[in-house]
Amino acid sequence: MRTSEGVEWALHCCLTLVWVGGAEAAPEPVPSARLAAMFELSPTYLNKVLQRLTRAGLLTSVSGPRGGVRLARAPERITVMDVVAAVEGPDPLFACAEIRQRGASAVGAGPREFARPCGVAGAMRRAELAWRRELSAQTVADLAAAASAASVSRVRANHARLAGRSG
Repeated sequence: MRTSEGVEWALHCCLTLVWVGGAEAAPEPVPSARLAAMFELSPTYLNKVLQRLTRAGLLTSVSGPRGGVRLARAPERITVMDVVAAVEGPDPLFACAEIRQRGASAVGAGPREFARPCGVAGAMRRAELAWRRELSAQTVADLAAAASAASVSRVRANHARLAGRSG
């Protein structure tokens, strides 16, 4: 299944928030501009992605000069599917246009032939359900735990460097 690059951006930002947030109950918010700089992303587009995560209750946004975003709940309670749904929306990824009912393909069809969804739509729906189940079984905490210690250290060091530069 293909998702927008916004899903990748959102997941990496969530991971960064896990790694730089520490064990505090309410860690310091990270400015969206700093997250954009971490990955050389468009700040404007990243803000739209972060707003979707905030509307979905995955992030909390803090206003003001020391504002930014932080996870709204524990990473163990945020699934990859939560992030995908927040960024992509709830609509199915595959929408059958029923092209089998158009043009020469439909000529001579009986009255009941199109009563049920076609095999293509059924196969795509089953695949999407399996994909959604798999992403629902993985949390942001699982992704964070699977990362190498070197990656976590690098992200923390780069975040600290950017925090010193951009405040």
